[in-house]
Amino acid sequence: MEVAQRGQTVGLPSRAGVVAGQPFRKFLPVFDQVLVGRRAAKTVTRGDIMLLEKSQGIVLQATIVAVRLGSKGRGRVVQPLSVKVQDQVLLSEYGSIKVVLDDKDYFLFRDGDILGKYVD
Repeated sequence: MEVAQRGQTVGLPSRAGVVAGQPFRKFLPVFDQVLVGRRAAKTVTRGDIMLLEKSQGIVLQATIVAVRLGSKGRGRVVQPLSVKVQDQVLLSEYGSIKVVLDDKDYFLFRDGDILGKYVD
């Protein structure tokens, strides 16, 4: 199974501007949309206390799964996205669209809705 590295395209012409792993070749975001997979919510605290599902809250951290080149701005020049595949990001609480692929939940966000990127 071939997996995309940062900034590579998998199985598609380079002019397509698609960056995604093998499972996401059937679904690709358009323009400035990015597909993310949210991290799992913590169910146990440091003191081994189990948290109820209601009290877990929304997970705002995610990993970028698929992106496109970007959107066309003034003069029809493509403005690149600020994130790449496998980047760890902080998301806004609202503004996502839920997408189910292979029985897993993913979310579509606009590049502008991403609040920040974690840097190693």
